[in-house]
Amino acid sequence: MNYAYLVRCSDDSLYAGWTNDIEKRVRAHNNGTGAKYTKARRPVTLAYAERFETRSEAMKREAALKKLSHSQKEALAGAVDLPALLAAWGLLKMEEAIRLNPAEPGPSRNA
Repeated sequence: MNYAYLVRCSDDSLYAGWTNDIEKRVRAHNNGTGAKYTKARRPVTLAYAERFETRSEAMKREAALKKLSHSQKEALAGAVDLPALLAAWGLLKMEEAIRLNPAEPGPSRNA
């Protein structure tokens, strides 16, 4: 599978990317080997994801995500139940691996 995703950085910015292994990619971002942008903004947490059959579809969606305003990205991130989505994709164990903890709310998304 291929994924387009948003990660929330420690400065509350949202970074868009694509990958064929979302667990490995989020870990790479947190290890400082994911992207130059996120390296200085760690830790990151997965905020949004979409799954695609082809690499081309995921890359096109990534490009579209990058063009969205911050408020549009926030709306996407706020509209998805990420733990439920990950469970449906069989990635439930990813919750711990990517520091996704619904019991610990992140920065306010209403500001």
